[in-house]
Amino acid sequence: MIGFRLSAQKPPEARRITDDVIQRFEHIYEVDPAKMTIIEQQDMPAWDTMRIVDSRWEHLAWMHDHWADAVLTAEDLGEGGPHPDG
Repeated sequence: MIGFRLSAQKPPEARRITDDVIQRFEHIYEVDPAKMTIIEQQDMPAWDTMRIVDSRWEHLAWMHDHWADAVLTAEDLGEGGPHPDG
């Protein structure tokens, strides 16, 4: 059983990106919880958010390894700047 105190794992305060989007962690964008009126956003500890994001990156890497002949970036397509991770 995993035990934690939500107060000790509270995510950082949200920073508004647009009217509909907020950001709590770098490179992780969320729909503004105020927009979620039918199904409200759950309180999640910071470690769980990072676990979900890491799992999505692992899945994307697996898909690239198994199905892509090449992986293009926005820079390769002439849009945007260099990849943020260098």
